Amino acid sequence: MTESPDSGASPGTDDDVFDAIILGAGITGLVSASILHDLGCRKIAVLDEFGNLGGNHIDRSINGYTFDIGSLIFQDDSPLLDHFPELLEHYVPIMPTWGKLTPQAVVTSYPLSIKDDIIRSGAWGIFRIALSVAFSRLFRRKVGNAREFAQYWIGDYLLRRSGLESYMKRFFGVPADGVDLEFAEKRMLWIKEHARPRVLLRYVRRHRATGPTNRQLARPRAGFTALYEVAAGTLRQRGTVFHLGQKIASITRRGTRFEVLTDRSRVTARRLISTIPINRALELCGIREDPHLPSVTLISLYFSFSGHRGFDCSILYNFAHDGAWKRLTMYSDFYGHVDGREYFGVEVIAAHAGNCVSTAEQDFRAHVAKNRLFVGDLICEGSQVVPCAYPIYTERAHQRVSRALSRLRDFGIESFGRQGGFDYQPTARVSTLNAAAHLMPTASAKV
Repeated sequence: MTESPDSGASPGTDDDVFDAIILGAGITGLVSASILHDLGCRKIAVLDEFGNLGGNHIDRSINGYTFDIGSLIFQDDSPLLDHFPELLEHYVPIMPTWGKLTPQAVVTSYPLSIKDDIIRSGAWGIFRIALSVAFSRLFRRKVGNAREFAQYWIGDYLLRRSGLESYMKRFFGVPADGVDLEFAEKRMLWIKEHARPRVLLRYVRRHRATGPTNRQLARPRAGFTALYEVAAGTLRQRGTVFHLGQKIASITRRGTRFEVLTDRSRVTARRLISTIPINRALELCGIREDPHLPSVTLISLYFSFSGHRGFDCSILYNFAHDGAWKRLTMYSDFYGHVDGREYFGVEVIAAHAGNCVSTAEQDFRAHVAKNRLFVGDLICEGSQVVPCAYPIYTERAHQRVSRALSRLRDFGIESFGRQGGFDYQPTARVSTLNAAAHLMPTASAKV
């Protein structure tokens, strides 16, 4: 859906100037618009080169199935609903379960299984795990990357036996020893949390499991467009205008005003917020700096299936030492079968499959057959390639990000979010809180 700015005033008049322009119509962009309205902005323009709302929250409907890019789960206590409470009735309540495929070809609990990762290694294996952890705690005190971070907490032997090291490479897109420590501490904090002795004892002792205090939710059966159009409707009523599917040509600053030129419109505002990739924002401003901030290009494979799938969890991670795919999500567990068939999506980092969709599909088929999964009629219904799916943190990326953001601030642009801040944000909750943290302290002074 594409909208044009309101017309009626002559170009350059105050009536034709927006209070703010937001680049990007993803979660961060939508929440930012809501916050700015709360802080007094009456006219906001949201621009996105994508033709859809929601950024990388993308769905595809094929042959009666609706697939997602990735695995996205919401909660009914998410701060996103503080801004858009009308979304709640459109979500589908779900009860997701998580599992992993181990190097031993066993599907077990994610992320750590005391039974399968430790006890089934046998007496000699348990001794090696304990010795490895003790060695790491005593002699590997210098921790400088993601692999060393994991080594320190669970030891080198369990890191390999559990398959965590292999999964880390699939997730990061590069070997774990090339991933910055800052990102590992943020993204892989669960390793540290699960490796504490009192937590491990909870796995061994009988204890009453603590149930979640919130409801888990999925997007509507119709897809993300139906969900975010509800939020966009609220924003339109408050004075937001959307320009979707428009190629942005340049950003210029004239005194205290910003001008964004697209292939179909020219938009002027007193304030500019960017949630698009930092590299792209620098380019549009004409700033000659390449911070070299690589991102993962993700291949999503979409399958339908009839037969015996070989596991009962709704989200399965690949911790095996082989196979390019990193995670699959059984959407039919959330939305029901279609014509008696299950359906699911598979995520593959493009570089791990030679940037080739057919290679990714062939590799997945061979790997699940080897591990006796999806025995039956497996049909690939389609695929999608998504660039800039999430950041890759290597070679002290946070320092380069800091310099790039400083250049944008000097230009007058506020840049934050998963793309705009090169900040890994796994949930809508995190993105919402991040937007509020950036806008609330300063927005009232700038509106």
